[in-house]
Amino acid sequence: MSTYKNSRSHIFAMGDRVQLTDAKGKLYSITLQPNQEWHTHNGWIVHNEVVGLPEGSVIETTGGLKFLAFKPLISDYVLSMPRGATIVYPKDAAMILGVADVAPGTHVLEAGVGSGALSISLLRAVGPDGLVDSFEKREEFAQVATKNITQYFGAKPDNWSITLGAVQEADHSKKYDRVILDMLAPWECVDMAYDVLHPGGVYLAYVATTTQLSVTAEAIKESGKFTEPESTETIIRGWHHEGLAVRPQHRMIGHTGFLLVARRLADGVIAPARRRRPSKGAYGINETEA
Repeated sequence: MSTYKNSRSHIFAMGDRVQLTDAKGKLYSITLQPNQEWHTHNGWIVHNEVVGLPEGSVIETTGGLKFLAFKPLISDYVLSMPRGATIVYPKDAAMILGVADVAPGTHVLEAGVGSGALSISLLRAVGPDGLVDSFEKREEFAQVATKNITQYFGAKPDNWSITLGAVQEADHSKKYDRVILDMLAPWECVDMAYDVLHPGGVYLAYVATTTQLSVTAEAIKESGKFTEPESTETIIRGWHHEGLAVRPQHRMIGHTGFLLVARRLADGVIAPARRRRPSKGAYGINETEA
């Protein structure tokens, strides 16, 4: 069983992280500690006086500044936590969980932990009966991720492991339902993913460039061990609404990465060839003539 919190209290207690929002919408974050104070340009807040209040309370400094107080959502936490590497943004993490169908009890192999943002989402999704085994090549990233994950859950989840080294070179003895890769060369892991996945298991690669996307897709097709890969990207555009003035926001969260997904075939199975004409010039002159 996992050691992380299964229920969420809506009352502030010592050790809780508190997100404070001022009248302009600016966010601040504090961790409640005994007899500590959080100072602003106009007064301060005593931590002890926040303990026992429900989420959604208004907290006032000694100088009269007012803040709305909530416990941070997972998106708030991962965007503000210390980083060793660029994080998987909440919009992509949500898509990964949905597209890869990561559900309670799922066993996941993850490679490329970075700062631990995706690992947190995976651990929440698989629940105490699931499993996440993570691999990270860089020790400094693994240390940052371990600290962030431990702080988020209150303790290091005992259904999570992190191994230093290249995932494709490790000696794998377990079988998994999902292989999720956030790394520079996920095409190097196609054979490894086939070996560790159950039939029907999902291979998902998160890549930043079209070159990575193309090479990974072709490696999956050439292996003959997976279904035809499908690729997507997620773009979010916020909207401003003030009375009848409703319009798109000037800034948006555009391209962050591509998701490439395929499913493992049963042993010895050859999938029917996808019947479609390739785009002119898609494979170069020599391949087309051949």
